[in-house]
Amino acid sequence: MKFCPECGTALQLKFHPRENKELPFCETCGRYRYPEYNTAVSMVVTDQEKKRIILIRQYGGESCILVAGYVNKGECAEEAAAREIKEELGLNVTSAHYNRSEYFAKSNTLMLNFACTVDDLDAHPNSEVDSWGVYSFEEAKEQIRHGSLAERFLLAWMKDQEQK
Repeated sequence: MKFCPECGTALQLKFHPRENKELPFCETCGRYRYPEYNTAVSMVVTDQEKKRIILIRQYGGESCILVAGYVNKGECAEEAAAREIKEELGLNVTSAHYNRSEYFAKSNTLMLNFACTVDDLDAHPNSEVDSWGVYSFEEAKEQIRHGSLAERFLLAWMKDQEQK
């Protein structure tokens, strides 16, 4: 962040005694400014038995990804996860459990991943989804975009499932 989000003044680094480090400071407002970033959710979407996973393709991509979307102002992450699944796939979430998070520098976004169970897998996707499929765990590992954040989230969730 180079400029104050309130007044637009160029920020200067100034030592913050409680943080014990230099932070961006607005001389005009007299306030320290902390880094800002986007917040989004991504979801491992499963059936009630947690045996099958829905993956989607979007925006002309050739490989599969997880359902994902940004958290709206005033919305909690769990609500965003359920809303995105309803919007993109037309499915109702029956449970949502936090999996893990990771910062995604490419879009300056903190990604919060959830495992979401839906009432059924008969999706009715909106125009944001190019295609979708229902996969076993092994098939999902093959279909997910390799080297992606979606793959890391999916594999971490699968590992947790194996340990249960």
